[in-house]
Amino acid sequence: MKQKEKIMLGWREWVSLPDLGLPAIKAKVDTGAKTSSIHAFDVEHYSENGVEMVRFLIHPIQDNQDFYIECVSPISDYRQVSDSGGHKEMRYVIETCVTIASHSFPIELTLTDRDTMRYRMLLGRSALKNWAHVDPSVSFLCGKLEAESLYGLESEVGK
Repeated sequence: MKQKEKIMLGWREWVSLPDLGLPAIKAKVDTGAKTSSIHAFDVEHYSENGVEMVRFLIHPIQDNQDFYIECVSPISDYRQVSDSGGHKEMRYVIETCVTIASHSFPIELTLTDRDTMRYRMLLGRSALKNWAHVDPSVSFLCGKLEAESLYGLESEVGK
């Protein structure tokens, strides 16, 4: 059986999370992080037909605190995660599909407040291990996007 060819990613890439209704979000590709995470606020845990669910809001566009998207997902786990500073935090974990260029893969995402972080999403090594190589010297090997236009907003570029 032939092994799948892995795609090459830069240290940051535009990705989409179609199951969450996010057509574009800039992600930092971080092989130093085991788990992928996404910025989430106003997180609400609830049960629907016996399924544990989570509803949360996200600012998908970097440096835009006014625009947000509401996301809903089943909860797959609740686990302790250490951040880059060694601080431990209990986080909801969801499973979703990530799309980069024309490639789609299932990943686990932890929900956390990344408001003070430069990137709204971190793509960790567990998500990358079976399908990607990373070239840390370049960015956006899979293409650049104008997130504002994908969300129907006027771009601040050139203003």
